[in-house]
Amino acid sequence: MCTTCGCGGGESRIEGEHEHTVVNPDGTISSYRHTHGPAEAAHEHAHPAHHHAHGPAHDHEHVHADGTRHAHPHDHAHGADHDHPHEAAAHEHLHADGRRRAPPHHPVHDHGHDHRHEHGHGQEYGHGHGHGPAHAHAPGLTPAQMVKIERDILGANNEIAARNRRRFDDEGIFALNLVSSPGAGKTTLLVETIRALGNELPLAVIEGDQQTSFDADRIRATGARAIQVNTGKGCHLDAAQIERALARLSPAPDSLLFIENVGNLVCPAAFDLGEAHKVVVLSVTEGEDKPLKYPDMFAAASLMLLNKVDLLPHVRFDVDRAIAYARRVRPGIEVLQVSATTGAGMAAWLDWVRAGCRAARERRQATVAALRRRVAELEAQLAQR
Repeated sequence: MCTTCGCGGGESRIEGEHEHTVVNPDGTISSYRHTHGPAEAAHEHAHPAHHHAHGPAHDHEHVHADGTRHAHPHDHAHGADHDHPHEAAAHEHLHADGRRRAPPHHPVHDHGHDHRHEHGHGQEYGHGHGHGPAHAHAPGLTPAQMVKIERDILGANNEIAARNRRRFDDEGIFALNLVSSPGAGKTTLLVETIRALGNELPLAVIEGDQQTSFDADRIRATGARAIQVNTGKGCHLDAAQIERALARLSPAPDSLLFIENVGNLVCPAAFDLGEAHKVVVLSVTEGEDKPLKYPDMFAAASLMLLNKVDLLPHVRFDVDRAIAYARRVRPGIEVLQVSATTGAGMAAWLDWVRAGCRAARERRQATVAALRRRVAELEAQLAQR
């Protein structure tokens, strides 16, 4: 759940993951996700236990990465009542109308995600949504409780982000989190960047969108490795999604990793993914006042790419004012003016990326050298005894 707007959580999908659902006799569906290896034929139920009281025979439905589903009869020999283990973050209930909610008969349980149900007057109510800066509320929760929920969510995210960052540091990976409003040109910029650097640096891309794999397909068409993360109702990527994507993508040591976030200038500002830098892309078609309208995002960014400068003759956009506004929010923010279409300014952007990769690689090499020196010192001490 997003602490800024309260967008839905628990519905994201990492490309290549397999979602397993169980259709219960009452029409409800329980689901969990797991990954099948190349030669995996059997379905293993190996996640924390959760009880479902359905009959001995029921349907198993498989949801594949491309969204297709198929079902087959599934029989449990251990009788009507049995345990189906479920991973907390992936557990959800879908009713026949396609809506996700906790069925009234279901035992109360805590999975860290929202439970929705429909009331008789036709409205759908959600419980336990913390919204923070958006000043939304949740029935029965005080402002203090809301603040605690937000802190817990961000605290959990930051722990995973720190784990991602350690991995990047240990492996010399230079990770960049590209953020912008929709249509600012992030994907086109990435495609041209990959074409320029693809033969020079090992690189990979994690693509974030609510639905479709269009952007990941565009990246893969360049020959680069990419994985799509669909956030469902979520309006941003979080550190846990990146950790799951990394497990499948496995970027090479001393490589460049681009993370293209969901198009949104609000919520991604609050979520650390473990990246070295946030890079905010501002198009000249958007208006120079964006840094003041969305200050949190520009304050969190190390670099602003002023994109589509080839369109400046055709739009009313004050470049100097846009830069001044950005530096009012984040003094010292670096600014580069680029056009992915014409190539204007791209050389400076590519040099900035190269410098970051070089620094990440040198830090890893320095750490390895220091560890080797320490090992040699300890071995020498042991030899003298």
